[in-house]
Amino acid sequence: MNTMNQHISLKQKQELALKPKMLQSLKMLSLPILELESYIRQELQNNPLLELREEKDDDEHPEDDLPQDEAESSTALDDVDSPDELSAASKEAQQLTDILDQWNEYHSSYEAYLGENETEGRESMIRYESNSKDIYLEQLYPLNLPENEMDFVMELVDSCDVYGFLPQGYDLYYVAQRFLISPRRADELHEIILQLTPKGITARNITECLVAQLSEKQKENPIIMGMVGEHFENLIHRRYSKIASYYNVSEDTIIFYRDQISKLDPKPGLRILNINASYVYPDVTLKLIDGDYVVIINDSITPNIVISSHYRNMIRRGYLDRETLSFVRERINSAKFLIKSIYMRTRTLEQVTLSIIKHQKDFFYNGSGVLQPLTYSSIAQDVGKNESTISRVVKHKYAETPYGIFALKDFFSSTAGRDDHYESISRQQAKTCIIRLIESEDKKKPHSDQELVDLLKAEGMNISRRIIAKYREELGILNSRLRRT
Repeated sequence: MNTMNQHISLKQKQELALKPKMLQSLKMLSLPILELESYIRQELQNNPLLELREEKDDDEHPEDDLPQDEAESSTALDDVDSPDELSAASKEAQQLTDILDQWNEYHSSYEAYLGENETEGRESMIRYESNSKDIYLEQLYPLNLPENEMDFVMELVDSCDVYGFLPQGYDLYYVAQRFLISPRRADELHEIILQLTPKGITARNITECLVAQLSEKQKENPIIMGMVGEHFENLIHRRYSKIASYYNVSEDTIIFYRDQISKLDPKPGLRILNINASYVYPDVTLKLIDGDYVVIINDSITPNIVISSHYRNMIRRGYLDRETLSFVRERINSAKFLIKSIYMRTRTLEQVTLSIIKHQKDFFYNGSGVLQPLTYSSIAQDVGKNESTISRVVKHKYAETPYGIFALKDFFSSTAGRDDHYESISRQQAKTCIIRLIESEDKKKPHSDQELVDLLKAEGMNISRRIIAKYREELGILNSRLRRT
């Protein structure tokens, strides 16, 4: 006899379901100020209910303000099935007008606070070398990746050094977890990035970089794979006979494969950096006033958004049929969300910047130039946001400080080691000390990496020899043998 059992179980499943409006808000959060200006202007083109006051003066259509014939108004109202809908639309339009007036007044006060002279002075400092990362990432557009996967990809590319490599020890899966991406999908996305042109960017080591550039036929060749892998040291030191002996082939065969490998690019990152001179407008200005920092959000491009006088008068007169009324109400709601997204971007950027200042007191208040270890997680906990939000906020954003213009991402530094009190030492601190010790060394007897370890330990800084060597190479400093004069 068969029995049928019914069971009720609960299963927890984590999914990322973002509505279009939420995607719009997240996109605006990640945009730097100049791109935000272009985005807002595009939104204004898509929403005829809004316009910039500078583009159209209120007196451009004086006929719109003339009183309307009562018969015409009566006929127009008959087109609407419910006068209540027209009344609701009128109230919503007035609410939007009030919101825009408050927003524009808020920005006008900001500009007054900055002062005309300071605004002009700031523009002379706005300069940097743009890069072709955006062009590089455009190769992903046909794939229609979800927002979280695109953010993950951009995080990997942004984390690369100038040569296109991820930092040593970079935890791909930890980063993927922040963006709600499984380890398997993280590997798939990483492989996709490695195959973009130029190939090999985001590699974790030289072997992964070169393998990404090999053809499928070359990857099937165990000798070539071995030469870019376990025998790479022998290859770069031209120990061809040793490799030939290992694979039991002639030295000419190894040289033939060497010539193929020599066509690969060991530093693909250089090909997507600094191709055009450009300018950047700092997203925030930091001013030290009476011993405390004030954060000024430089978003003066957003004010003077108003409701189109044409639609405003249409609503006031009631000259709307049901279809037009529905369209107007939809555009009003869209405009409200646009302003809300701009405000949330401003507020979040201000909160994150203030938190960065709080965590980097020595840099900002003492002018030491030394940064403490700081992670996205620390800022996220401080401001009550998640790490992916912090990543969006700091991405491609710049701050004008009393010490110059810095990318917000520059204020985040990983841990290089610990001092005698078990306090973390930032990578920037370690590099600063390495530079100082090497600049003061005896050029006839320069310090070895181990000697640098010992000298830093004597100063209370415990940093491994491997880390010293890594940072020295990142700084472009030769080893002690090559530094000797």
